[in-house]
Amino acid sequence: MAFHAQPGEFYTIRRKVFKLFGAAFHVYDPSGAVIGYCKQKAFKLKEDIRLFTDETMTQEALLIKARSIIDFGATYDVTTPQGQVMGSFRRKGMASTFIRDHWLVFDAAGRQIAELREESGMLGILRRYIDLVGLLVPQQYRLTTASGRDVANFRTHVNPFVYRLSIAVLADDEILEDTMILAAGCLIAAIEGRQD
Repeated sequence: MAFHAQPGEFYTIRRKVFKLFGAAFHVYDPSGAVIGYCKQKAFKLKEDIRLFTDETMTQEALLIKARSIIDFGATYDVTTPQGQVMGSFRRKGMASTFIRDHWLVFDAAGRQIAELREESGMLGILRRYIDLVGLLVPQQYRLTTASGRDVANFRTHVNPFVYRLSIAVLADDEILEDTMILAAGCLIAAIEGRQD
């Protein structure tokens, strides 16, 4: 996959909001070229997000898979097509469900290296209980390393027909792999995007 993020680069994830069975989204690089495509199956009890290099779905680029069936504090492992674990994301249980989205990020050895958090707690609560807020107010996330360094910002854009998430890469980090930034965006689009 052509994803080696540099500070100042922007990526975009787009998916159609109205789709009866499952969902599909595209990942675009800073030049607007498609570098990823994911088609999710509907009604899956155990989340399995497979990102391919394009719509032909012949070459897998990334796999994000839940460790357990429907869990408020689920952990999602990020692996290469060859099965190499790159890291994982663990959802912060009930707080992510009822207040605001919050994920812990771990490296391949299981050490916590970063956090992905929705920026506004108040807007997070309102978005969950008032549909109009979800439609009119963009969701914003920040990916921060364990040392407190901001690595990337994620922002949804208001559009009733197309879900769009922009990813702004802010800094390089020796511990957090570039691909984990893209994986974070795919998780937001696939999991959190359903709240809109």
